[in-house]
Amino acid sequence: MISKNRVKQIQFLHQKKFREQNKLFLAEGIKTVKELIASRPEVIEELFATVDFIKENEPLLKKNRIGFSEISEKELGQISSQTTPNQVLAVCRFFEEGDYSFDFEKNFSLYLDDIRDPGNFGTIIRMADWFGISTIFCSPSSCELYNNKVIQATMGAFMRVKVVYLPLNEVMDKNKPAKIYGAVLNGKNLFKEKLEPGLILIGNEANGINKENLELINAPLTIPSHSNNGTESLNAAMATSIIVSEFFRQICV
Repeated sequence: MISKNRVKQIQFLHQKKFREQNKLFLAEGIKTVKELIASRPEVIEELFATVDFIKENEPLLKKNRIGFSEISEKELGQISSQTTPNQVLAVCRFFEEGDYSFDFEKNFSLYLDDIRDPGNFGTIIRMADWFGISTIFCSPSSCELYNNKVIQATMGAFMRVKVVYLPLNEVMDKNKPAKIYGAVLNGKNLFKEKLEPGLILIGNEANGINKENLELINAPLTIPSHSNNGTESLNAAMATSIIVSEFFRQICV
């Protein structure tokens, strides 16, 4: 059973301003929550679950000292942001920010410049995790990590990939990457360039890379298309996946 007042408090966390005020976010679904319990139990403030989830996972909950409340499927629907909630919802504390230094002499990473779409943003985080990118950087105007749709789209990768929000010049001052790559329309062919560790700029879905940041790029890249295609562009997540895959192939494999 969950009180009406607690339902309202959790519903408030569907909105960014209340997440930021309370430093809390929501994680939903069996896979995501079980992964949180196993790998980041310290961030779970409270857990609400149906009887089926509790019966199956009670030893895991007790082992990790997770406080939980049994609720009905109807009550879960009241606090969930999903159309079809799946057994469990966790109220979690924001991650500690920690250090944001990065070794660009040995590794490559991403700078997301004003990426606004939660689906794209979450997919990029998931893709970064797949290719072993432990930290990505974002402009302060980019989508919020703790957006419910972002959390779902990452499929658990938000627990393993550190997301740092900083203006590009601060990233450069702190970490001093020699190579600043940029995904642009008039760059050099991605597949013909000898790629090195560095920072890869990915621009906004509609407007591309910010003009001030464009001026900092010293290695512009483009993804070549078939000459007979009718598609004008790729979305941010698709383009990022192609670019990162090629960097991974040349640098890491």
